[in-house]
Amino acid sequence: MPPISAMDKLLVMRLSNLDLNLLVSLDALLDQRSVTRAAQQLGLSQPALSASLARLRRHFGDELLTRVGNEYRLSPLAAQLKPQVRLALDGVERIFTAQPVFDPKESSREFSVLLSDYASAVLGNVLTELLGQEAPGARLRLMHNTPAAVDHAEQTLLTTDLLVVPHGFVTDLPHAEVLRDRWVLVVSADNPDVGDTLTIEQIEAMPWVATYYGPTASTPAARQMRMLGIEPRVQVVTESFLTIPGLVAGTRRIALLQERLVRLLSVDVGIRSLPCPFEVGPLVDAMWWHPVYDRNPEHAFFRDLLLRAAQQVSG
Repeated sequence: MPPISAMDKLLVMRLSNLDLNLLVSLDALLDQRSVTRAAQQLGLSQPALSASLARLRRHFGDELLTRVGNEYRLSPLAAQLKPQVRLALDGVERIFTAQPVFDPKESSREFSVLLSDYASAVLGNVLTELLGQEAPGARLRLMHNTPAAVDHAEQTLLTTDLLVVPHGFVTDLPHAEVLRDRWVLVVSADNPDVGDTLTIEQIEAMPWVATYYGPTASTPAARQMRMLGIEPRVQVVTESFLTIPGLVAGTRRIALLQERLVRLLSVDVGIRSLPCPFEVGPLVDAMWWHPVYDRNPEHAFFRDLLLRAAQQVSG
């Protein structure tokens, strides 16, 4: 075993002198921005929490909460600390709730997954049914992914169990394929300018509804289209695939949508699908997780559950 350095010893001494209850107090204070409300949230007296705030101020050498008029505002340091404190508490909770053997039927754990509304629509019901059968006391939290969450996937996955996103956006993290689908073009069912097929010239001339349109936010199909030199004339940008039918129906707009999602939609949504007139690869959604949870039995159970839900959908 390598010797402990002087710096490591100093760090251990500093941590041993800290009261981790202060982390809980800090989280409540930064969330509520009020000693009174934070004390109520924690079930503590106001003088007790005021004493904790004083200790925190001495530790950080910062006011943390500053009065402006009739309200308290976070100092710049407090605003910086707020997401880090929540991240640290989530990590502590996961550590101290870990069990050597995981029994799904006895679990009351909340499992969380970040995914698009497409993946939620395709997988959500099957995943919920499987979880209800195998872990009836557990809870599932489906959260809408965002470009920011995907761009900072490693940090995101410290507090979220799984991220479902296509290949090409996340690297250097454990993952497994969950869904394959085909991209199709959708137009209004009553669009008089469109027959059974579309040409490259038409799709460049028609107004588009784009999803996640930005420097680092796009669908794989839209990226591929631009790489082929096809530049869409984007008229509307949405971060929800399920809003696309309403933004296309009754208009001359066009959009890319997953074939499986089109099949799930009712027949009266006012759109129809057409094959792409250019070469476009399949959509391949994968689930990604943080490597610290590789051997966590609860996490492994949930990964397996999501894989089995995907197999049912794909089968």
